[in-house]
Amino acid sequence: MAPFIQKRKKTRQIQVGTVAVGGDAPISVQSMTNTHTHDISATVSQINRLQSAGCEIVRVAVPDKKAAMAISEIKKEISIPLIADIHFDYRLAMDSLKAGADALRINPGNIGSIQNVRAVVDCAKDRNVSIRIGVNSGSLEKELLKKFGKVTAEAMVESALRHIDLITSFGFDRIKLSIKASDVARTVDAYRLLSSSTDFPLHVGVTEAGSLYSGIVKSSLGIGTLLADGIGDTIRVSLTRDPVEEVRVAYEILKALGIRRRGPEIISCPTCGRCNIDLFGIVEKVEDSLMTCLLPAKIAIMGCVVNGPGEAREADVGIAGGDGVGILFKHGKIVKKFPQEQLVDVLLKEVAALEKERRQD
Repeated sequence: MAPFIQKRKKTRQIQVGTVAVGGDAPISVQSMTNTHTHDISATVSQINRLQSAGCEIVRVAVPDKKAAMAISEIKKEISIPLIADIHFDYRLAMDSLKAGADALRINPGNIGSIQNVRAVVDCAKDRNVSIRIGVNSGSLEKELLKKFGKVTAEAMVESALRHIDLITSFGFDRIKLSIKASDVARTVDAYRLLSSSTDFPLHVGVTEAGSLYSGIVKSSLGIGTLLADGIGDTIRVSLTRDPVEEVRVAYEILKALGIRRRGPEIISCPTCGRCNIDLFGIVEKVEDSLMTCLLPAKIAIMGCVVNGPGEAREADVGIAGGDGVGILFKHGKIVKKFPQEQLVDVLLKEVAALEKERRQD
């Protein structure tokens, strides 16, 4: 682990279905479907793609009873825990639990009276499932907005702590928390303050982070900063994109911090005037082909036959090409030359061989 990474804060451990969250459990990766939940085949298909990419917990929107009822059929065809995302109607939370949801995500401030919240908590207690209290900057209680004058980290934390007090007063403690804003600074400030105020596990992310580029930057800064502080038990990268991309980015953040490794790390040069191959296209083909590969290796894809191997000498295996010639190298040393058009095929075969070799070890 990198020296600037602080020791992870020890939190209580809860279960989200079969996945442990908090305590000594690994930081887990979550995502959320963007299908209509009542479209069972589309939702199952997307969840299975997410799982193949490494998603460990998935959340589905439950805007109506039809979506809640679909959960029972969806659960029959997936093998990762499913969280029902509830807003406004507490009855949908109860319907989702009865349909087999492994956990709930609720904002107690928007599902009605204390009696409604208690009914949901009692139902969760009966089924031995957990609840995530989700506080977002856009749904803060009016009295807190009046008290603080605007949405602040302190206001968000006060909201979260109120919800904790309410739910624990019903004898329920299988809780995790999230406290997200759409700007990085407020999100980081809020999580730091919340982490110092409670030992419940924290689900970390930057909400409404945006399109691919802004979303990756905001999520990497926000989630990465908090993980480096030792804060966070489960994460979700929020992108206006295919949710599979969220999972890929999440693992890249964990990998960059030395916290978790899933699959290969691809090293590639940014290209310059010496590059005579379609490096962008080659990298994309290799990334797509290795989406489900679990081999924890460094793979280099370089655009220069002369300098590439030396620049990527830390790589377990790599390729470079130019002027019609491709090379395969390992730890900076050339081991094979071949026609340039075979670059991707040669690399993928070498990765498969390395994966088989390490399995046998």
